[in-house]
Amino acid sequence: MRDNGKGALSELNTAPFTAEREWTVEGVPVLTAAVSLPQPDPLTGKVSRRIHRYYQLQCRAFLRYCGSWLLPQAEAAYRAALEASGPLPEFRAELGYRVTWNGGGLWSLCTQSREQTGSGPALLTRRGDTWDLAAGYPVPLGDFFPAGSRWKKRLLALAAEEIQRRERAGAARWREGWRRALRKSFNSQNYCLTEEGLAFFFPMYAIAPPSEGIPTFVLPYGEEGARRLRG
Repeated sequence: MRDNGKGALSELNTAPFTAEREWTVEGVPVLTAAVSLPQPDPLTGKVSRRIHRYYQLQCRAFLRYCGSWLLPQAEAAYRAALEASGPLPEFRAELGYRVTWNGGGLWSLCTQSREQTGSGPALLTRRGDTWDLAAGYPVPLGDFFPAGSRWKKRLLALAAEEIQRRERAGAARWREGWRRALRKSFNSQNYCLTEEGLAFFFPMYAIAPPSEGIPTFVLPYGEEGARRLRG
């Protein structure tokens, strides 16, 4: 961590903390989970401790989700496989992270989970966190836009333009009725800062088939957004 000379952190150094767990049915492993999330290094000061607690809670919540939601599915698949004399299931869940911005008093990252519960595509779930290192709290997306601006409309319009461009280029496929789905599935918490601009994304399946993963769009820095990063 680096102090900017005014008593506030300008950047945050972290090291991953990890956790693993295995669930069994009748002594047979049916579900495994692995977690890797950030831990401030060194773990000193009010801000770093708050961030540490936040991701510790996220880790515990993910493992509880695995035990309460995925384990019953894995057990049902295990018993069905025994009855049909088929291959035993191997359910696996992973939660990891990637830091996308670290500087100027802002620290941004994406956490993403991956659930493999059968022969179909893995389910990906992503969330973004951008921290104000002076205050020690996440920054709302609207704070990166001029007061009174219609930033949500601007982001949805950018996404729609990019979808049309990719369609014309044959570079991606989209669900029928994606325009309505854009508005319905937009979540202001699903964003992070990157070197290229402010990246915002939509849930898997919401606007595109699973082959497209998590659709992501980038608003370049400038007068219309993320002004706190450039001045």
